[in-house]
Amino acid sequence: MRLGVLDVGSNTVHLLVVDAHRGGHPTPMTSDKNPLRLAEHLEKDGSLGRRGADALVRAVDQARQAAEKANCDDLLAFATSALRDATNSATVLARVREETGVALEVLPGEDEARYTFLAVRRWFGWSAGRLTVLDIGGGSLELASGRDEHPSTAVSLPLGAGRLTRDFFEADPPTRAEIAVLREKVDADLAGVADRFLEAGTPDVAVGTSKTFRSLARLTGAVPYSAGPRAHRELTHAALRQLVSFVSRMSSEDIAELEGVSPGRSRQLAAGALVAEAAMRALKIDTLQICPWALREGVILRRLDTLDGSAQTDRSAQDSPGTLGRLTPFGARCTG
Repeated sequence: MRLGVLDVGSNTVHLLVVDAHRGGHPTPMTSDKNPLRLAEHLEKDGSLGRRGADALVRAVDQARQAAEKANCDDLLAFATSALRDATNSATVLARVREETGVALEVLPGEDEARYTFLAVRRWFGWSAGRLTVLDIGGGSLELASGRDEHPSTAVSLPLGAGRLTRDFFEADPPTRAEIAVLREKVDADLAGVADRFLEAGTPDVAVGTSKTFRSLARLTGAVPYSAGPRAHRELTHAALRQLVSFVSRMSSEDIAELEGVSPGRSRQLAAGALVAEAAMRALKIDTLQICPWALREGVILRRLDTLDGSAQTDRSAQDSPGTLGRLTPFGARCTG
């Protein structure tokens, strides 16, 4: 079947179209990104402003039309931290559905970590043993660890690169005082959850995924994207520490000139690097393997797992470990 996955994140609205079947490898067909920067449209009271809501409706409708043009059999549409945090998210979601026909489902942060973990597990396989997965997005940091397809520990923290840049950095480049305050904030937020992960056991493989980690790995010497998704890439803590001291003194304009950094995300790179370094240090991780699969692939794989010829609901709500509670049933569909 041909699946469309619409990911409404803090930075971009991303439609990924894949051809896939249960038990098979999802084959990407098209990928369309709209740099909406939804989180920047949040008002001081936490609500998504009118201009942001208007832009979101247009972006989702364009993605719906693209999915229809690509002959998608199903459209899985979800939103992450920007809409999760918006105080008027219910109103915005209702408007999106009314005007576009697309039912966006807001993923809880813990579920976001679990879908991402599933994608990483499938990429590396059972031979990887215990996995610890780190994912830095625009609005949140997801951490997950375990030996199975469902993590035994999954956490989401409000430590996204975009969020922290907006909240802590006024200067460009940030001042030493701003960096010191951010370091203290990140270390404090990680301290409690790090103990849970360390008590669970040392991972056989530690993994970083999504754009921030890919950019950081590239800046520390990993092969470029043009080498293909299966090329080995890694990020060491030692190299990352050096990189943090380098990029934290650079303006966003200069960072945008570095290979592997998109201009739209250059302003966030210093904060993302600080979070990555703090997380690796707190979890005592020396090296991260970089995985090309992340949340979108996890959503696709979970959807395929539910196919038995008749089922239309996500049985993952019934098969997750009791220690984490039930996964939110994934029921978003395109009704337009």
